[in-house]
Amino acid sequence: MRIAIAQCNLWVGDVAGNVRRLLREAGAAREAGAELLITPELALCGYPPEDLLLRDDFLDCCATGLEDLARRTPLPLLVGHPQRHGGALFNAASLVQEGRIVASYHKHCLPNYRVFDELRYFRAGQQAVVLPLGGVLVGVLICEDIWCDEDALTACQALGAEVVVVLNASPYHRGKQREREELLVRRARHARLPLVYANAVGGQDELVFDGGSFAVDAEGRICGRAPQFSEDLLLLDLERSSTGSVVVRGGVTAAPLEDLAEVYGALMLGLRDYVEKNGFPGVVLGLSGGVDSALTLAIAADALGPERVDALIMPSPYTADMSIEDARAEAATLGVRSHLLPIHGLFAEYQNSLRETFAGRAADTTEENLQARIRAALLMAFSNKFGPLLLTTGNKSETAVGYSTLYGDMAGGFALIKDCPKTLIYALARYRNGRGPAIPERVLTRAPTAELAPGQTDQDSLPPYPELDAIITAYVEEDRSLAEIVAAGHAPATVERVLRLVQMAEYKRRQGAPGVRISRLSFGKDRRYPITNGFRPWAPHCATEESP
Repeated sequence: MRIAIAQCNLWVGDVAGNVRRLLREAGAAREAGAELLITPELALCGYPPEDLLLRDDFLDCCATGLEDLARRTPLPLLVGHPQRHGGALFNAASLVQEGRIVASYHKHCLPNYRVFDELRYFRAGQQAVVLPLGGVLVGVLICEDIWCDEDALTACQALGAEVVVVLNASPYHRGKQREREELLVRRARHARLPLVYANAVGGQDELVFDGGSFAVDAEGRICGRAPQFSEDLLLLDLERSSTGSVVVRGGVTAAPLEDLAEVYGALMLGLRDYVEKNGFPGVVLGLSGGVDSALTLAIAADALGPERVDALIMPSPYTADMSIEDARAEAATLGVRSHLLPIHGLFAEYQNSLRETFAGRAADTTEENLQARIRAALLMAFSNKFGPLLLTTGNKSETAVGYSTLYGDMAGGFALIKDCPKTLIYALARYRNGRGPAIPERVLTRAPTAELAPGQTDQDSLPPYPELDAIITAYVEEDRSLAEIVAAGHAPATVERVLRLVQMAEYKRRQGAPGVRISRLSFGKDRRYPITNGFRPWAPHCATEESP
């Protein structure tokens, strides 16, 4: 029997559109000789639908869409969808054909950590399902079932399953594809069963689903893999061996991507889908001559095409000539439109307006932030006038410690690189240059600076980025304590300072734009810390400081 995996880019909430997409995949699968089409998890409504699942009219729409799909599909189709049953809602996979639902499986393990919140919506299923298809007994699981519940796979075996298919909407983080394949190799070898892993592809707000659907045989060998970050129809053949067992034979096996190529692909796909699915004609960003905005520009041009990207170069009195030169060179190299809008006069007017009010006060970060906020106003004016989405260019290192200006460089609709630490920004920039000219070498070698004061560099205010990023990773992504981070070789005073900055910046992050998640734990849905928070991880024995 030939089966097909519809690794397609679906749209949360667009049930009718998703039905049309799945029917197109079903037609292509039928033409390719497939006898079964498998979709990703919750393919009918898109993943994650979040609180749409609390609306009866949305669930009615899903039920109607499922009926339509069952009536029109040209071959048996195993589709993920929300299903009301017995007064509860389930994350389901149903086999539909010839106008009816033949059987349904309800997901057993409902993830409720980091970006997942399925216990808010679904009830856990209890029963295993095995489907007789084309002379093969096919077991069905959904995503977390294969990760956390070996009993679910054992239950399929107990019912005689000869192959198990797993419907997934597994979001990307660095190294996730390797983790998936290593897990399924272990599961297949232990169960002595071939496993088929169908994954979603596409961007959804902060999440990116990277595809990479694949199959492993009973010995744990990869025997078919779809590409990452693109749609694909993966065809697999189930055959009987001389011993009577079912073996999986694949066609094309796409090569896995290395780390930087994966991250760059995730950023491109996340941006493209956010722009396309939300109906923006393009993007605009402030181009400073620094590495963050240069990388953001390159990703935007690659993802959308240079004709859909605008860059505003907005020098202040403290902007070096080399910054303007490099910004212009970046725009010219990538073929995007650039607009030079000096802010010297506007900055002077702001200062004049505030001179009497600020009399007797020395200049400080207030005046620095004025420049960032003037630039934000110009960028938003351009966005309002012409319609493009405004991209912010802050990285994870800055986001973590609040090294950014609220209502200034934080202002915008999408924070593309917000989950990329500064050290990764440099690595991605060099990776991109390896694909073709994009970012001048001088941008990668000069000291990073916000250029908001004379002679300013980032390291005047922050520890060196390699050290800062290591501390942030340990504290934010790994939940390490101050003592553990110090034991790893960092100075206690530096660690305490960074932890204080991370905690103080929570109110800023709460007002920041969404952006692509590429790490195990990003700021946003992953990390939900209270703004008003009296816990002091740097206080000895967690003793509370005296209240004012």
